Amino acid sequence: MPNTRIAGVGHHVPENIVTNDDLTKVMDTTDEWIRERTGIEERRYVTRGEDSTTTLAAKASRKAIADAGIQAEDLDFIIFATLSPDYYFPGCGVLLQRELGITKTEIGALDIRNQCTGFVYGLSVADQFIKSGMYKNILLVGAEIHSYGLDFSTAGRSVSVIFGDGAGAVVLQASDDDTGVINTKLHSDGTHAEKLAVLHPGMHANVLINKIDGFDEFLINFDYEDQPYGGLFINNEIVDTKIYAPYMEGQAVFKKAVQKFPEVIMEGLAAAGYGPGDLDMFIPHQANLRISQFVQRLMKLPDDKVYNNIMKYGNTTAASIPIAFSEAIEKGKIKRGDLVSLAAFGSGFTWASALLRY
Repeated sequence: MPNTRIAGVGHHVPENIVTNDDLTKVMDTTDEWIRERTGIEERRYVTRGEDSTTTLAAKASRKAIADAGIQAEDLDFIIFATLSPDYYFPGCGVLLQRELGITKTEIGALDIRNQCTGFVYGLSVADQFIKSGMYKNILLVGAEIHSYGLDFSTAGRSVSVIFGDGAGAVVLQASDDDTGVINTKLHSDGTHAEKLAVLHPGMHANVLINKIDGFDEFLINFDYEDQPYGGLFINNEIVDTKIYAPYMEGQAVFKKAVQKFPEVIMEGLAAAGYGPGDLDMFIPHQANLRISQFVQRLMKLPDDKVYNNIMKYGNTTAASIPIAFSEAIEKGKIKRGDLVSLAAFGSGFTWASALLRY
């Protein structure tokens, strides 16, 4: 059975730097408030109209493809993880295929909607495809543009200060050597799904909206032909309830994350006969620096074995692990043969880890 080896890496972040002080000009917050709660100092935003989630992904993907020493036409499959797709449908996978100019080969494209854990879930899926012999060259990408959909008012500050834009990608190949993915561990619990969610567009969101006084009369008089999204309409009632914006119960997410993060990391290590001390590098999803530091202390890992870049980029959800992984390799902090653990926790709730020998 072949191993799934990471043959190439690449990442791309927009040039536009947005500092905490910049955000104080549009909402009631402070640099100190943001740093204390998240560890974030700045993040990157695309320039409106110049990029989409797919074009960010393409920029990272081209670097990963070049790093792997192959051509885009050599790819067998694309896996695209994002919570901020260009369209409600179709997904970004086919758009990335088009952007990379590889439509003639008509390779498959799969979209992953697991938000913060999307990249690790995608890595697990790719690993099965390669180990089964179905594919030999898979492009796995995580990309996000959050800045287009955040609420930049004081009411939305607890969420909006956290997120940034960016993309990261890896090329995965079948290999007979001893490097590659050792195991992946995937978990979920949908009991409290609405504690971190965007409710609209979606059918359940429309059910919630139906409870608004006078909404039945609104539906009777609604002109679907004037709406760009058909039944997934946006109207004053939806705007007033803010169900189109990200919602997060921060304390609930934090408590669950600090419990499940260490569990899933240790699960992967134990299954392979390793302990935290055997790791050469741990890369957590860049959700919150305080969560990462908590896990680091619990696992008794020194600073040089944990890579964080949330300070510079904020939380880029599905893109955060591949961006950090690519950047750590670029800086020489990860080298071939190193034992690396990747872990993420996010909306759903979902949590996952991947243990690999780079």
